[in-house]
Amino acid sequence: HAGMQFATVEEYGNTMRVDALMSTPVVTVDADDRLATLRELFQQTGFHHLVVMDAGQVRGIISDRDLLAAISPNIGTPAETAKDLATLNKLAHQIMSRALVTLRPDEDLQTAIQRLNEHRVSGLPVINDKNQPLGILTWRDVLRQAEKSGFNGD
Repeated sequence: HAGMQFATVEEYGNTMRVDALMSTPVVTVDADDRLATLRELFQQTGFHHLVVMDAGQVRGIISDRDLLAAISPNIGTPAETAKDLATLNKLAHQIMSRALVTLRPDEDLQTAIQRLNEHRVSGLPVINDKNQPLGILTWRDVLRQAEKSGFNGD
């Protein structure tokens, strides 16, 4: 993604840390933001995940797929109705993943991969001790590192 910053890769012994792989900045939305706002953010940023905040705390995550599943496919087409447009008035907290799964910056790549697989999610917020977002780690970040390190399945 144009303009995305990636932390420099630092190896600690043989362990790759989450903070070396995560993407920053995190795009956040408020729990009460309308889906119309989220749709605009996804279109403007090209990101695939938004972190949902409430009172300064990470409360959930929404993927572009979550949004597409929640809004009418007729929006922006000649078949669009007022009922279709009303789906854009739903709020972020109504569609976010509530069973919040996160990573800490000092956790290792293996832990991150296990968590992504175990919870069948495509991205995880990386948070500090105050439950504030530091970055996001997605399967794309993991694959980028596998490619960089020449991983070949062994």
